[in-house]
Amino acid sequence: MRDQSDLSEAIASCTLCAERFEQTATAHIPRPVFWVRPEARVLIAGQAPGLRVHQSGRPFSDPSGDRLRDWMAVGADVFYDRARIAILPMAFCFPGYDAKGSDLPPPPICAATWRAQVLEQLKGIELTLLVGGYAQKWHLGGKSTVAQTVADWRAYAPDVFPLPHPSWRNTAWLKKNPWFAEELLPALRTRLKEVLS
Repeated sequence: MRDQSDLSEAIASCTLCAERFEQTATAHIPRPVFWVRPEARVLIAGQAPGLRVHQSGRPFSDPSGDRLRDWMAVGADVFYDRARIAILPMAFCFPGYDAKGSDLPPPPICAATWRAQVLEQLKGIELTLLVGGYAQKWHLGGKSTVAQTVADWRAYAPDVFPLPHPSWRNTAWLKKNPWFAEELLPALRTRLKEVLS
């Protein structure tokens, strides 16, 4: 097994999807964005970096990240402290846009190649946030929708919290489901404080 620094270097230089990305509407090059250290206690398992994150090289450096930090009730100082929080999307690179400008799904080859190796080195994780359907299906299995999985959050808490993606696209869902802010988020914030204290 590779040590953490060797693994991080291998991932940072990964070009498995270079040809795939050249064929997208964005025609971009791979830029893996992940945030890990072995001593992290919280894992955020997301989907894939968006264009802004691809450009910045910093995970969740976009409005979705602002909303996620609000849900967690943590500032950027805590969120980006690698010794506390690991951020490991299902695909490390921005997948690109299709011809209509929609996000492409995370290429499965990324998780198949790297995910188990990275998770093996994160032995101190006490709390996992599963952000969106791709992460939920990989970690939990099953065929439930994101809405069903998030609604059933108590079955996974306190060690795992399934969350919808914090994108603006989910604003209507959040308004229709006030229990998310009234019940799930307070439980999540309490658990985060316990784990990070």
